[in-house]
Amino acid sequence: MAAAAVASTARWGRVRAGVMEAARLRCQRGGSRLGRLSVLPSAAGDVAQWRHVAHFTFHPDPENRQYGQTQKMNLFQSITSALDNSLAKDPTAVIFGEDVAFGGVFRCTVGLRDKYGKDRVFNTPLCEQGIVGFGIGVAVNGATAIAEIQFADYIFPAFDQIVNEAAKYRYRSGDLFNCGGLTIRAPWGCVGHGALYHSQCPEAFFAHCPGIKIVVPRSPFQAKGLLLSCIEDKNPCIFFEPKILYRAAVEQVPVEPYYIPLSQAEVLQEGSDVTLVAWGTQVHVIREVASMAQEKLGVSCEVIDLKTILPWDIDTVCKSVAKTGRLMISHEAPLTGGFASEISSTVQV
Repeated sequence: MAAAAVASTARWGRVRAGVMEAARLRCQRGGSRLGRLSVLPSAAGDVAQWRHVAHFTFHPDPENRQYGQTQKMNLFQSITSALDNSLAKDPTAVIFGEDVAFGGVFRCTVGLRDKYGKDRVFNTPLCEQGIVGFGIGVAVNGATAIAEIQFADYIFPAFDQIVNEAAKYRYRSGDLFNCGGLTIRAPWGCVGHGALYHSQCPEAFFAHCPGIKIVVPRSPFQAKGLLLSCIEDKNPCIFFEPKILYRAAVEQVPVEPYYIPLSQAEVLQEGSDVTLVAWGTQVHVIREVASMAQEKLGVSCEVIDLKTILPWDIDTVCKSVAKTGRLMISHEAPLTGGFASEISSTVQV
């Protein structure tokens, strides 16, 4: 037994070193810069944590014709398409936020005010708690409220409205009332030059709170399908959009509405040595790390896109780790208290 444990520990050391070396090599190549990697063993032993700037290149998924005609879109255009579909389908749907009337700073709502009118797409004052509070009121009255926070970094003034009002409205009223028709969109993550107020990933702050759903897409196709699912979901949702991908990510996206289920992670690549988990932009980082680890070191990596942070897909992740025996989680957020901690502690149990 002792010899087996030593052999297992030694093998994990080689796998861990291989994945870290592959990531280091990736950092020396071209691409976009961002990221943080945490390497965690799934059994007893030292916990190794490693942080480094990472690069990535966006590689589109194969075209999906299941939902009809497709069109080449970048990520912000896929968001616009989803919002267009929602406004066309639901006459109660309204979009509001800072500067959304002229298209928003990232152009996600461009053309929608002209198409649907100033009563359905309109600007608000620069007051995040007011934006979310107004959205709660709209949703409680049975309409579909789609609120935009101009940057995820500025969502904190609305924290009380989200966690103490929106998330608890159904519970506190005994299900007499709810604001399930509320979706909050926010550009999220670093972009290389955003500094401290335009680079944050605050998903872990909200993951502590029951009653809301949190989603982060990795691509234009995923963004449209997941956003439409958030808008249709009967719970308030926070939809974080990786802003570095707004223009960098381009792929074929269906023109008509389609829905990608929430709380279902996706295994993008099967493997046997280590499970790699990420969401949003970091998915592209770990896909390249997995490719290099296989090519240069013979390490077989299973790659999982978590997609939904709350409630997250425990079964898919734990099933994978039971197979590989090892887990590495990559996220952009601060290391201390990041959502990787929740995943790793759940897997260890």
